[in-house]
Amino acid sequence: MKPTLIQSNGIRLAAESVGDPSDPPILLIMGAMASGVWWPVELCRELAARGRFVIRYDHRDTGASTSYEPGTAPYDVEDLADDAMHVLDGYGISQAHLVGMSLGGYIAQLLALKYPDRVLSITMISSEPLATSDPNIPKLSQSVLDYHARAAELDWSNHDEVLEYQIGAWRLLSGTAYEFDPELIRDMAEADLARTPNPLTAFNHGTLGGGEAWIDRLDEIAVPSLIIHGTEDIVLPYAHARALHAALAGSRLVTLQGVGHELPRGAWPVIIDELVAHTARE
Repeated sequence: MKPTLIQSNGIRLAAESVGDPSDPPILLIMGAMASGVWWPVELCRELAARGRFVIRYDHRDTGASTSYEPGTAPYDVEDLADDAMHVLDGYGISQAHLVGMSLGGYIAQLLALKYPDRVLSITMISSEPLATSDPNIPKLSQSVLDYHARAAELDWSNHDEVLEYQIGAWRLLSGTAYEFDPELIRDMAEADLARTPNPLTAFNHGTLGGGEAWIDRLDEIAVPSLIIHGTEDIVLPYAHARALHAALAGSRLVTLQGVGHELPRGAWPVIIDELVAHTARE
């Protein structure tokens, strides 16, 4: 993938692209605490081979983008959303299809509201509605909280220890539909650590607020909307997908049976087919 460094308002955003720039553009927006490398290279290349210009990038405090001292985050969710538009500006792209994973899907909804003229479609993978919290929807599994409580005990200067911690985190999030692929995750974790000066900065995402002006306005989203969600997601349980589907008129819901909060290789054929069909319109 071809790397690009975008400078905007004093912020550095590291991005990579693959495919023909004349093809319909897809901007991949990763979730909280995750750099762009967690969009698998092979998946990006397969999308490009299907006639899409694919861009992935690092949020602030992840990868090679601007980072701040751990415990300080002078930005909010809306700023992260604006960063996505700055990435498109850096490529000279006026309109794009947005595909977001987890927090990335939340950001895609915000962008569809804030910048409707720049968004061709939105896809939310393992995401949640940009809406007031529903007490009837199951919460994040306690097992995830318990696992990440170990972070305080980690020696963050020990590469191998941090690597195994990351692999274990993704193993926990995987469902039963496909066998966990530790080598795929290891490769991405290695790439992530290699481009991240201090992996502790990603925890700044845990304090993010903002975006309140856009909450509970999903009925204003007019662009085509695709929802892809696994039935064994323990971070954002499948009920979030049903809520999104109900709130977004005309949206399409694709259910991945037995898939967790992940992008398993076995599900790529379905995900890629759906994305290609969804982004066929310009």
